[in-house]
Amino acid sequence: MKARVLTLNTLFQGNSRARLGVLAGILEEADYDVVCLQEVISPLNLARLRRAVKSYPHVAHASAFPVVRGGLVTLSRLPIVRRNYRAFKPTRPARPEWLMRKGAFFTRVRLPASGGFLTVVNTHLSANMDMDWAPSNVYTKTEESELRELAAHIGRVDAAEPMVVMGDFNVPRDHRLFQDFASAAGLRDALNGDTATTYNPDYAAIGPIDQMLIRPGMDATTRVVFKDRIRLPDGTETYLSDHYGIEATITTMA
Repeated sequence: MKARVLTLNTLFQGNSRARLGVLAGILEEADYDVVCLQEVISPLNLARLRRAVKSYPHVAHASAFPVVRGGLVTLSRLPIVRRNYRAFKPTRPARPEWLMRKGAFFTRVRLPASGGFLTVVNTHLSANMDMDWAPSNVYTKTEESELRELAAHIGRVDAAEPMVVMGDFNVPRDHRLFQDFASAAGLRDALNGDTATTYNPDYAAIGPIDQMLIRPGMDATTRVVFKDRIRLPDGTETYLSDHYGIEATITTMA
């Protein structure tokens, strides 16, 4: 079985509507089976995106009022047979992210060739506002708590089910938190520890905080995408997002 997948944090501010329109055009021309998007926060932007990606008839998201819960949207050309949103428990300090109720969106899609299934997990962890991942940092503790929750939710899915977990983890790929999470969840880093940034250095020097993981018995050929500037309908040149995307061809033994 093979499936083409993509993850991208779309950046909720700064020409978000126009940038999502450009992204929709790219997705329509691409061969992705499943696309996981983060920071699609506005219900109006979600509605426009859904109208623009007609070749992805299956769209999964949680409540869209007053904001799209978690900002998570999963687009699929494959039938979605199950969907479930798991919100992380709020932890201090109090911050605007609480309004989004960040978490993880689990979707199960039907694979056409084998007749089997693939579980796709789209997630966005809390931001480390200090960009300091020392164990004593309050935001590090928040991310550690969320990763424990995410690993527990993943552990409830049949271990024989192929699974890909992707999104904006807000934790660098070479950090102990990410590595401990992968081990606890029984997952493998699809990018094999590559430390090339997934966050546009024109915005900040944060590093590889977007992740993609797969279960044992699966393989992935990955590529970081959307690094170049785009042109908006009004002629403005900008980046598609402050994050780069990660695309992959996922192969399972099924």
